[in-house]
Order: sequence, then structure tokens, then C-alpha cells
Amino acid sequence: MKFSILEPIGITACKYEQLRVEFDKLGHELIFFTDRNEDEEELIKRAEGADAVIVSNIPLRKSFIAACPKLSMISVAFTGVDHIDMDACNERNILVSNAAGFSTESVAELTIGMILSLYRKIVAGDAITRFGGDRAGFLGTELNGKTLGIIGAGAIGLRVAEIARVFNCRVIAYNRSEKSVEGVEFVSMEDLLKDSDIISLHVPLTDQTKGLIGKEELKKMKPSAILINTARGPVVNSEALCEALENGEIAGAAVDVYEKEPPLEKEHILFTAPNLIMLPHLAFATNESFDKRIEIVVENIRLWLQGKPRNIMN
Repeated sequence: MKFSILEPIGITACKYEQLRVEFDKLGHELIFFTDRNEDEEELIKRAEGADAVIVSNIPLRKSFIAACPKLSMISVAFTGVDHIDMDACNERNILVSNAAGFSTESVAELTIGMILSLYRKIVAGDAITRFGGDRAGFLGTELNGKTLGIIGAGAIGLRVAEIARVFNCRVIAYNRSEKSVEGVEFVSMEDLLKDSDIISLHVPLTDQTKGLIGKEELKKMKPSAILINTARGPVVNSEALCEALENGEIAGAAVDVYEKEPPLEKEHILFTAPNLIMLPHLAFATNESFDKRIEIVVENIRLWLQGKPRNIMN
């Protein structure tokens, strides 16, 4: 069989060589591309003749699937698979697996970091210092004792909850399915929006979650509340968020995800929003998470070859 790693996904030359030798001994061909290229024609060339491909968050559309007649398996080096045309995969019985759990720690840690950056004005403080200013009139906010509302109580959301409890936070959560977790109070979406000092989003992008946080939801939040989005960009309506920040309907926000992957166009509406921290989609990107990711996506293929597929998304 032929296996194609369509982009680097943090694999070193040494690691690739180890994997190439391993697959070669099993009678398989493993090829690896050292640059990220989202051009579909180029991706089709890279996947030519492949039985399985590895890709992170580059979109694989129906036209790509149709151009790869031998394709039987996609190992996604990412948690979400909303960038994969799942209908096309299901029509062809192409198995799609994800890298479940690879970035739980990295995303949870950055979420807390974003909260602290907003509350303690770390980014603004750095800028003021560099421009010769001082701390006059510069008061931050403590995380201790605040109510943290988590939307989406999966692995990442619950890890955020666990860390937040160390800061003596009250943790409330909304989840589409019923859960019972020690130290977390599950409430309705309405109550979470109304009662939270901090709202952190940890849901996948689906038809149900697209635009989940819009104008009406933001109006229900406290004027002192902040919003954190490390989930998916379209979960939050960017125009509504910008308007809420401009009108003082919420105190601040920090986002790591957008409608598209950065770089963003210079005219993106969020660039005009006050009290907003914008990061270039780096929550998942740590040395440790990348190491985990490589092991997960390759093990997904190993187990698939053994007839024991795991992390199945379809």
C-alpha cells in the first residue's frame, strides 16, 4: 500500500526515516512532503496512488476525494474534521480517523493564559512599557473566585475546568448531552450566559454550533464578562463580537480561531475591535502536542492495517 503525508505536521527528518523504514519492512511505501500547500491540484498530485493520507487542517473537498480513486483511509492530524468532506468519504466508504486528545493540554493551558492576559492586561502592559509608560491608572482583575462558564464539556473543556478550580473558580458548564462531573455544575445555556464572568468555548464546528454565539447571546452576558474562543472561528459571529466590544456589552475577548486560517485579510472586522486579543491559531501548537499528534496519526494507520481502526469519525 502507499501512504502519503501531505504536509509536515511537525515530523522531523529523523522521525520520517524511522517511519519509512518501518512501513517499508511491512511492504508499504510511505512518502512525506516537507511544505504545507493548500492548492487542491498540488494536493491531488501528492496523494496520487495513495491508499491512505495524513493531513492536518487543510480542507479535503469532494473534488479531491473524487480524484483519488484508491483512497481508503484519511488519518487527520487534528481533533476536528469539519474541513473534510465527510459525505464524500461516506459515499466511498473511506474511513476517517482523528488525532483525539493530542492537544488537550496545550489548548487548555492557552485558554487559561488568554484569560489571565485579559484580566491582568499583559499584552497592553507590555506595549505601554515599551512606549515609555508606567502603571498609572492600570488596574487588573483577579481570576480567583470568578465564575467560569464552559460551553462544550469534552476533554479540553473539562481540563480547563480542572485548572480553573485551582484558581478557586466556580465552574459551570453547558453540554448538549447530559454529564455529571465532580466540581462542575451543569446549567442551561441561558443561565451560563447570564451568570458567567468568563465564557470559554470548546465545541466542534457543526451545523448546530455555527453562529452559536451571536448578537443575542452576547447581549445576555454580563458587561464585565469576557469571551474566550479556542474552538472554531465560525462558532462566534465576528461582526456581533466586534459590535459587542465596541458598545461595551462585554468587557473583552480573546480569540485564536477565525473563519479561515491566518493570515487574515487586513480588512478583517475584528482588527477594529477594542479589548480584544487575537492569536494566529496556535493553541494546539506545542512541541509536546506535536509529538503526541505524530504518534496518534501513525498509530491510527497501524491499527487500520490490522483491522482494528480507532478514533473513527464516520
